[in-house]
Amino acid sequence: MDQKAPPQQTTAEPPNSTRTALNVLALCFALSVLGRGLAESFTVFLKPISEDFGWDRAQVVSVYSIAALAGGLAAPLIGRLFDRSGPRSVYSLGLLLLGGAFLFAAHAQSLWQVQLSIGLCVGLGVAFIGNVPNSILLGRWFGPRLPTAMAVVYSATGAGVLILLPASQLLIDHLGWREAYQIFGIVSLVLLVPLLLLPWRLFSTGSPHLAKSAAAEFADEGWTLLGAMRHHAFWALFSTFFFTAIGMYAITPQVVAYLIDAGFAPLQAATAWGFSGVVLLFGMLGVSSLDGIIGRRPSVLFSYAVSIAGIVMLWLLQWYPNYWLLTGFVVCFGSMVGSRGPLLAATTMKIFRGKRVGTIYGAVSFGSGLGSAFGSWGGGLIHDWSHSYNPLIGFALVSVLLGMIPFLVVPALRR
Repeated sequence: MDQKAPPQQTTAEPPNSTRTALNVLALCFALSVLGRGLAESFTVFLKPISEDFGWDRAQVVSVYSIAALAGGLAAPLIGRLFDRSGPRSVYSLGLLLLGGAFLFAAHAQSLWQVQLSIGLCVGLGVAFIGNVPNSILLGRWFGPRLPTAMAVVYSATGAGVLILLPASQLLIDHLGWREAYQIFGIVSLVLLVPLLLLPWRLFSTGSPHLAKSAAAEFADEGWTLLGAMRHHAFWALFSTFFFTAIGMYAITPQVVAYLIDAGFAPLQAATAWGFSGVVLLFGMLGVSSLDGIIGRRPSVLFSYAVSIAGIVMLWLLQWYPNYWLLTGFVVCFGSMVGSRGPLLAATTMKIFRGKRVGTIYGAVSFGSGLGSAFGSWGGGLIHDWSHSYNPLIGFALVSVLLGMIPFLVVPALRR
């Protein structure tokens, strides 16, 4: 009897561990759908808010820039808080920030109030339930399969866009943008109750099967943040995050407005860009699958090529506003928004594995927040200065090319 007990325990543990891992994946996906969907919904609110207050494009887009910058600046702190206090505290703070921010924004009367609520507080709230804590938590459960798990979670951006952009447009059309924000705030606070009731002690421990079978792979190599910052791989990953985010987010906040100016109806434009959520899922999983077939560097370079093709199609849409080009843009550009994120997260955690990987990954991903802020704000300024989308699109294209360079020249990323 004693000799048969250990085999029974060994066979029973993996299914339980797998079930818990899938529950954790589902939780991270749901939080990302909420966070990224609420953040990206600002592209639909841009025009009504601008028209209501009489602000120019740069003033309104500054809200999006502040949100991106706040999320980026908070990333290292979120990683450190996660390492110290665990996921329950981090995720709960995120929902509290989102709920309070949207309720406050519903009564905003000036630019600084919108910047404070939708900019600073929503940016922080999305970061607290976003990619940094999700990457760390999933790393404890999926180990070598982290790129695939992160691809699923990153695709939540697309699901959030698909659900919340058309929903936001419908709410604005029927109730107004203030009432829409009030609904967002109430929903965020209500979701805090089931979040607090989850089995966080179990979720935080990670997979015991992974800990035993891959101890060497995930051994603590003694990395500190300062030590990581002295390594060329840290700055290569940082610059990839930074320049890619500039290129993608110079365009993203103004996509719906651009399509409307090109001749598409508002709901049509919001829905079309919302469908980027469908193709993003396939883009994320496709690039992560390629990683296992042809390797990380070729997969990343392929994703950049597809993004560039999408930017070219967007440029052509202003002269040829047809559904073929619109579909091509949504498929190419939309499918690659954030597609490199899971691979960059897995690369960071492999190079700098250890107890402080959350802090280090948070610092690396700060490049994404900084780039998103600079790109969206710079895109708004370029549009106001030029009264044209052509310089904006050129700016985005050059930035994406710069984001690709580290994978062409940096040894740690070429291998």
